[in-house]
Amino acid sequence: QVQLVESGGGSAQVGGALRLSCTAPQDTYKNSCMAWLRTTPEGEREAVAGIHTGGGSKYYTDSVKGRFSIARNNAKNMVHLQMNSLKQEDSSMYYCAADRCPRGLYTVVGAEGPPTFADWGQGTQVTVS
Repeated sequence: QVQLVESGGGSAQVGGALRLSCTAPQDTYKNSCMAWLRTTPEGEREAVAGIHTGGGSKYYTDSVKGRFSIARNNAKNMVHLQMNSLKQEDSSMYYCAADRCPRGLYTVVGAEGPPTFADWGQGTQVTVS
């Protein structure tokens, strides 16, 4: 079981910002697509943002484009999600996830189907009010 450790969740006001961080084991970090997902009101997991192994390809769901930014920190085996201009509808449990993504980033984040990540963190709560 790969251990992904999230941090940085909490409360923010509408229009505010939060930064989520995920630390992964080195082997996982260097060989995996990484992403942040959240639970929808319908109870499904929705990929919010994803980044390919080398960082050259990124994915954002439409509702966060222009507001959220995902980035890798190669020195610390970490992935960050900077969330700006927060809205109430961004409130959710956010999960860090990793996968070797043999069929590419857009497939694993579920751009054409459900997300298929192999490894998940425990989640961190984000509340916007």
